[in-house]
Amino acid sequence: MRLLPACLFAVLPAAALAAASPEPVFSPQRLSDHIKTLSSDAFEGRGPATAGEVKTVAYITQQMKAAGLQPGGPLVNGKRTWTQDVPLLRSEIVGQPAVSIGGQALTQGNEIAIRAPMNGQKTVDIAGAPLVFVGYGVKAPERKWDDFKGVDLHGKIMVVLVNDPDFETGQGDFGGKAMTYYGRWTYKYEEGARQGAAGVLVIHETEPASYGWATVKNSNTNPQFDIVRKNPAAAHTAMEAWIQRDLAVQLFKDSGLDFEALKKQAQTRDFKPVTLKPTLSARFTADTGVITSHNVLGRLPGARHPNETVMYTGHWDHLGVGAPDAKGDRIYNGAVDNGTGIAELLEIGRAFAAAPRTDRSLVFMAVTAEEKGLLGSEYYAANPVYPLATTAGVINMDALSVAGRAHDFTISGTAKLGLLDDLIAEGKKQGRTYTPDPRVEAGGFYRSDHFSMAKRGVPAISFGSGRDLLNGGVERGNQIARDYTRDRYHQPADEWSADWDLSGLAEDADLLYDLGRDLANSRQWPDWSADSEFRAERDKTAAQRR
Repeated sequence: MRLLPACLFAVLPAAALAAASPEPVFSPQRLSDHIKTLSSDAFEGRGPATAGEVKTVAYITQQMKAAGLQPGGPLVNGKRTWTQDVPLLRSEIVGQPAVSIGGQALTQGNEIAIRAPMNGQKTVDIAGAPLVFVGYGVKAPERKWDDFKGVDLHGKIMVVLVNDPDFETGQGDFGGKAMTYYGRWTYKYEEGARQGAAGVLVIHETEPASYGWATVKNSNTNPQFDIVRKNPAAAHTAMEAWIQRDLAVQLFKDSGLDFEALKKQAQTRDFKPVTLKPTLSARFTADTGVITSHNVLGRLPGARHPNETVMYTGHWDHLGVGAPDAKGDRIYNGAVDNGTGIAELLEIGRAFAAAPRTDRSLVFMAVTAEEKGLLGSEYYAANPVYPLATTAGVINMDALSVAGRAHDFTISGTAKLGLLDDLIAEGKKQGRTYTPDPRVEAGGFYRSDHFSMAKRGVPAISFGSGRDLLNGGVERGNQIARDYTRDRYHQPADEWSADWDLSGLAEDADLLYDLGRDLANSRQWPDWSADSEFRAERDKTAAQRR
């Protein structure tokens, strides 16, 4: 539908104007312009605490102002700011780490990808530490599953498989192909710290990880960030790293063991940890310090219920400047990831600012440090500017399609909640259908910023563009997704292109605008399904929504 002529707005009374509620027309060209700017080399890959952040925050703030949004950040001297300070621990390995296994020297980025230490140490010095294979490294009492069987891991290196025990079989206690949080590499590192290990080596395999080694290397060998913790050693071991599958196979062979056979054993409750013959030695130092990054927030106060909030979110950061690719390019531009989401955020905000005010307040938040572990959204969720209890829903946008219009749409993961029901209903009005996450094994629900809010009970979804394209169908949609994951995801090649078809991105914006508008004008409080792991947390604050 087209916007009403400007002259009509001048003569319509407020009540008639609200009743008219013209649908916005989202411009593919405006969306493209935002992405092109944010992903240009001038923004240096939008790394937190870099010159690229300064430019990015300034651009987003300027665009929000121009759109007609109000500052939505914390109150300072009685006035709201545009940004929320996000203090982060920053750690970067100085030079090349010296690391060997069984006397074989390993090269950072080749056989191994070592993350900068986040446990508070500036120097890591490990000499001849035993390697212990602990299967999938899962301790899940509610599933009667314990991969550790009481083994003492103090002073030892935990070697662990990525994903869940039933990823390969598709059957078992961990959701089949659908990854649980136990399958995430972040959980493996956290469990290693709880077990008292000196370090954790995650074995990389492309299918269960859902991405190739290039992504692992590019994401882990650059500066690392974490929220500032009182006791960082409780969440991180001294050494956190990934190793190539071929290296793991050789380590098992050197120990007289068969990697595939032990992996099959690890898919059963009877698995017991196995000590490998080679030992690990490593020494490296890190430059560490606390930096301040920023979430950017714009707001439109509600006309009738300003203390109730509907949020749109997307992360502005990417990987910054890092290791060069085969062409020598060192800037990780992040055009799709997540220039698309920020473009969508800005244009949806612009549309709402031009429309009659909704009953509930609308907040548009561009968060930092998603690529470092959802840290900007985690900080907001722990230090909310607006009460989580009266946040009716969160609509997150991350890495959307640039391949044209689709018959369908999706969300990350398999969560069941009323907000998804509302999205499906809005989609039907567009003639679009909901397709469940086609890659539940990738654990997408735990990899986007909505998770920080969801685990605190707030109904939250991360929207995904459809793959059943009007031009080429599912086959073309899947091929484009595969090509992106292999060739551009977390690589310098994720760059803006004039050849993109952003008509689908515009249609996605229209769908998400309608979803947020209807929720913001309602008295409904979407909830999680009765069997959701997030329902109990939401129920704790039910009295505040009466």
